[in-house]
Amino acid sequence: MSTVLKLENIKYGYEDGGFRRDILKDLSYEFEEGKFYTILGPSGSGKTTLLSIMAGLDKQDSGKIYYKGKSLDEIGLYKYRRNNMGIVFQSYNLISYLTGIENVLVAMTETDNKLPKNHKELGYALLEMVGIVQSKADRTINKLSGGEQQRVAIARSMASNVDLIFADEPTGNLDTETANEIVKIFQMLTEKYGKTIIVVTHSDEVSKLSDSRLFLKDGKLIDIE
Repeated sequence: MSTVLKLENIKYGYEDGGFRRDILKDLSYEFEEGKFYTILGPSGSGKTTLLSIMAGLDKQDSGKIYYKGKSLDEIGLYKYRRNNMGIVFQSYNLISYLTGIENVLVAMTETDNKLPKNHKELGYALLEMVGIVQSKADRTINKLSGGEQQRVAIARSMASNVDLIFADEPTGNLDTETANEIVKIFQMLTEKYGKTIIVVTHSDEVSKLSDSRLFLKDGKLIDIE
């Protein structure tokens, strides 16, 4: 399998009360195409920080990140976020006064990637793929359950035709049954569509269902056997 995302000697930290606190320490890892990864780690270990850096929402202090062989410095963080990755948040981050389909359509306007001409048809198809039928897709977000909102968020993350999807505690606000359904969607996206999914989670149950389990400890990623 080819490498989609490569982290090379990533360092990140901050000053805290006059002391330097290093969160990520010479962290290196390669994420392969078409795999579902989960990243575990104790609270405060830097999981969300690492996800933000990989997603181009934050910038490492030093080190390099490569997407399909090109450094993010060369691509540019704005273009990388716009064209190469999608992200799913624990709190969904949807526009509450818009419908599900409208949230997905907004994402389609924010990419340079080639999409089918009929955006609405594609949007409904993406939503149906993740279990949101058209009658629900036409409802405003505040009329959908937490699990339904997360499904809309996943459809939105795919709307710009990207290969790489990040998710930060995507099941954290969901009951066990709904959480399992969301995990099945991630499995389907990797197995059927070749997407690379990288999920930060506190849930060992969710992690056990991924292709590759990682643990963030002492600023480095460790494979869990």
